[in-house]
Amino acid sequence: MIPFLKVVSDTAVAVNQGGKRKGAVCSYLESWHLDVEEFLDLRKNTGDDRRRTHDMHTANWIPDLFMKRVVEGGPWTLFSPDEVPDLHDLYGKAFEQRYKFYEAEAAAGRIKLSRTLEARDLWRKMLTRVFETGHPWITFKDPSNIRSPQDHCGVVHSSNLCTEILLNTSADETAVCNLGSINMLNHVKDGQLDLKKLEETVRTAVRMLDNVIDINFYPTAEARNSNLRHRPVGLGLMGFQDALAACGISYASKAAVEFADRSMEAISYFAILASSELAKERGTYSSYRGSKWDRGLLPIDTVRLLEQERGMSVDMDTSASMDWTPVREHLRQHGMRNSNVMAIAPTATISTIIGVTQSIEPMYKHLFVKSNLSGEFVQLNINLVTELKERGLWCKDLLEAIKYFDGVLGEIPGLPQDIKDRYATSFEIEPKWLIECASRRQKWIDMGQSLNLYLAQPSGRRLDDMYQLAWQAGLKTTYYLRTLGATNVEKSTVDINKFGVQPRWMKNRSASGDVTINRGSDLPASQVKACSLDDPTCEACQ
Repeated sequence: MIPFLKVVSDTAVAVNQGGKRKGAVCSYLESWHLDVEEFLDLRKNTGDDRRRTHDMHTANWIPDLFMKRVVEGGPWTLFSPDEVPDLHDLYGKAFEQRYKFYEAEAAAGRIKLSRTLEARDLWRKMLTRVFETGHPWITFKDPSNIRSPQDHCGVVHSSNLCTEILLNTSADETAVCNLGSINMLNHVKDGQLDLKKLEETVRTAVRMLDNVIDINFYPTAEARNSNLRHRPVGLGLMGFQDALAACGISYASKAAVEFADRSMEAISYFAILASSELAKERGTYSSYRGSKWDRGLLPIDTVRLLEQERGMSVDMDTSASMDWTPVREHLRQHGMRNSNVMAIAPTATISTIIGVTQSIEPMYKHLFVKSNLSGEFVQLNINLVTELKERGLWCKDLLEAIKYFDGVLGEIPGLPQDIKDRYATSFEIEPKWLIECASRRQKWIDMGQSLNLYLAQPSGRRLDDMYQLAWQAGLKTTYYLRTLGATNVEKSTVDINKFGVQPRWMKNRSASGDVTINRGSDLPASQVKACSLDDPTCEACQ
């Protein structure tokens, strides 16, 4: 398998979409595959380069049974897919039963190619590789399928390049999704979410995305078949942290988790209702009969199905604040126009264009340089600068300090704590808050969300805790793991004598570890360093 993936990777390099965007491809592999350990090494910078795919993204497609074995400390058996062909199309209890059957067959010598190892050893290698290279991404097969509205039309075998699309594929269908994102900052009024405006935006967006399906250009018959048959759309959001800041909320707080829950519930409510209203006007999508929608199951209802199939509780809050009775009744009478209606994409470029934070991400830094095929662009958090000006805090010295501390506010003295809290950057926020927010959103979403995770000081234990929490919280997928580089970027435009040519915090640490610096006011150096990836955003999603 590995040599053929190398061919796919090299093909992606030859495609650059007219010089506007790099070619990109992602391969997903299930954790029981005999080649999984070689698959984990595809993005390494060492070893036989003929068995490396430096230009292809990779992702683990992990069944729940594997995670249970990791928790239990049990064994895990790898198989050749030609001897266990049905495992690809099974999930939940059916997968677990069949997998255990094949384990028994292998133990009895009736399967030729198999190998058994400790599940924790394989898990540890997965986490090591995602730390070293950012790949393969950690994604979960069972929640992606068990909660899919289209379970009657086949199996979801993978997500997309950015891990938010979860649609069926087959020999005559190539999954296509039509994406749009709501600027959440534009829907905050007087420190509160403006539900009336949000409803208007969602209704308009769903109608526009449904129109796209009919007027789009399809390069292949398989793509056209899939899109016209199921009519999936993926409505997401961007500017989440900006909306939190406008509401006076820090990302690292229970209030942010609650805001994520209530805002996504509203989007889900209005999007499902809008699609159902389109069904009344234009008719249901052709494969509607037999879907979860047809069976009266909304995304929130499928959490219990996941618990039943997993055989254990899911650490996901299932509370609601809106009256869903009108949506359920409208759906019962008129059905749905679209098989899927929600997915949260990275919004790597469009959020930059309109000046808000990407997707559901915390701000990477408040000042950094972004590179793509069009060149290099200075990224500045305009909303932060505007607030600093309004509060009479913006000045040349503060700009110098932001540059010196690599676009991070946390260690700049003199700034009000509420600003530091609300504008905390990605590596200042504990990943549990990102996962908690994502879990609250996931219960309302019929597909997935592109969720990056950040660790300023990674360790094996922290990685294990973080990704197990993501699984236990019911997430379907995660995206990149971001870690920090070992060096600072050069401050060529900053008068570093203000801070010490060699940062004085290195010279003036007391025995207790406290920092003492004098330049009129104390300025300890930042621990936030350059991202370990070349580009802090996903180049594939430009």
